[in-house]
Amino acid sequence: MKKTLTAYKIIATIVGVLLIVLVVIGLPMDLLGAEGSTVKDIGGFITQNVGIAHGYLYMVYLVVTFLLARQAKWDIPFAIVTLVCGTIPFASFWAEIRAIRAVQAEHADVLAA
Repeated sequence: MKKTLTAYKIIATIVGVLLIVLVVIGLPMDLLGAEGSTVKDIGGFITQNVGIAHGYLYMVYLVVTFLLARQAKWDIPFAIVTLVCGTIPFASFWAEIRAIRAVQAEHADVLAA
């Protein structure tokens, strides 16, 4: 479970940061930039590339979160909220902290070994 928790921390952080870059920087630049401007071009580049990266890494996030949920024996609502929060900017960080604290509190003996 220790390796899965570490993998979860890493992938959740990466997915959360990419989602924020996409939604807070890329999309506004792409959608609000004047046609043919450098701002719009950069926004389009960010939206396309970060969007693709986030999409692929979100799939990894789903798998790692599912594995952690099984190993930590989370109940279904807790697992679903944690999985869905990976699609909501800033909420992914709340879900990550919540999940890490739950695992550390419920499985301190396994993590200490």
